Amino acid sequence: MSLSVLAAVKDPGFLQDACSAFHGHIIVGLDAKDGKVATDGWAKITKNDVIDMAKRFEDFGVESIIYTDIGRDGMLSGVNIEATVRLANATRIPVIASGGVTDLRDIEALCQVADEGVEGVILGRSIYEGTLDFEEALDFVDDYFEEIEE
Repeated sequence: MSLSVLAAVKDPGFLQDACSAFHGHIIVGLDAKDGKVATDGWAKITKNDVIDMAKRFEDFGVESIIYTDIGRDGMLSGVNIEATVRLANATRIPVIASGGVTDLRDIEALCQVADEGVEGVILGRSIYEGTLDFEEALDFVDDYFEEIEE
């Protein structure tokens, strides 16, 4: 089950209850700009720090975080590797990157930080615009992790 960060900001009890009821099955979408949590469809940038919010999620038992850098989402400007890794390193919660993926170079960069807690990526515009071939990306990821296992 995926929940919006809005639940954690406006009603943390709801998120905590959901994590208790569906232990190991809650993924929270954490949207941010310049390190601050965004809510209300990105219309409101709060004073809440992304890492502080994620640490609260740890206490609740959130399974994963979908981290969207809203300054890059849909812009084809490259995924924010640094912020994604910083978030993953600050918690024990695996992070799924979202926002800004342009092409295979972004997939390569994300694979290189998988051991730092970045467990996946959400793709959108790069596929629609044709700057990333989905099959090529899948093949690259399969080959990359196959080589690591050997």
